[in-house]
Amino acid sequence: MHKSRLPALALTTLAALALGACGSDDSGKTDSGADVVKAGTLTVCSDVPYPPFEDFDTSSDSGFKGFDVDIVDEVADRLDLELSIKDSGFDALQSGQALNAGTCDLAASAMTITDDRKKNLDFTDGYYVSKQSLLVPAGSDIKGIGDLDGVKVGVQQGTTGKTYTEENAKGAKVVTFPSDAEMFQAIKAGQVKALLQDLPVNLDHAKDGKYEVVETFETDENYGFAIKKGNTQLVEDINEALDEMRSDGTYDEIYNKYFEVE
Repeated sequence: MHKSRLPALALTTLAALALGACGSDDSGKTDSGADVVKAGTLTVCSDVPYPPFEDFDTSSDSGFKGFDVDIVDEVADRLDLELSIKDSGFDALQSGQALNAGTCDLAASAMTITDDRKKNLDFTDGYYVSKQSLLVPAGSDIKGIGDLDGVKVGVQQGTTGKTYTEENAKGAKVVTFPSDAEMFQAIKAGQVKALLQDLPVNLDHAKDGKYEVVETFETDENYGFAIKKGNTQLVEDINEALDEMRSDGTYDEIYNKYFEVE
C-alpha cells in the first residue's frame, strides 16, 4: 500500500464523500408505491440450479432460464420494472433472511407456501401445485418409500421434501444437502441411493433413462413467491399480474413450455 500525505481539507472532503457513499440508497418505490431494493428494478433471488424451475443460461438477458424465471420476467414487465436475478441459497430464502437483509424483493425458487414460512414471509397467491417424489437409479431394488429402511436418502436443507422424508420414512438414513446440484452428484457417486424431492425436478433428472421416479406423493403443495413481510403492496401487484396472465393465456403458454399437459 502506498502512503501519501494530503492537506487537512482534502482529507475532510474525502471523508465526507466516503460517508456519503456509505449512506447512499438505491432503493425506491414502484408506480403503485410498493417498496423495491433498487429503483426501477424487480430484484429476484433464486436457488440455482433447480430445473425446470430455475437454471443458468448465459444466452438469456437475465443469465437464467426456467419456469419461475419466465413467470417473474413477465411479472416484471407488467409492473414496468427491469428484472435482476441473483443466485442465493434456499435456506436463506425460505427463512426470510435474504429478504430481510434487503438482498432482493422477491424469492422465486419453487417454494411451497407453509404456515411455518408465513411467520417470516409474505406470499403471493400460489402459482404451481406440486407433488413429492422418489428418484432412484434405473433398475434399483427400491420401488417405493417402504423400501427405504436403512437406506441413505438425499434431501435438500429447509425443504418440504426433507420434512416429508423425516415424517414418512422413519427408518431411512436422511442425508441433507444445501442444493439439488449436490444431491444429484451424490446419487451419481453412489453416496446416497435415492433422492426425495419435488416431482418436476426428479423428472428432469430421469430424462436420460439412467434414473427413474418410482413413487410420487400427494402433498397438496402450492408454490408461491415470497416477499418481505409487510410489503403488502408488492404482494398485491404481483397477484394482479398473475391474475392477468391467467386470464389472457400467458400463464398457460409458459406452463406448457415446461410441463406436459394431458
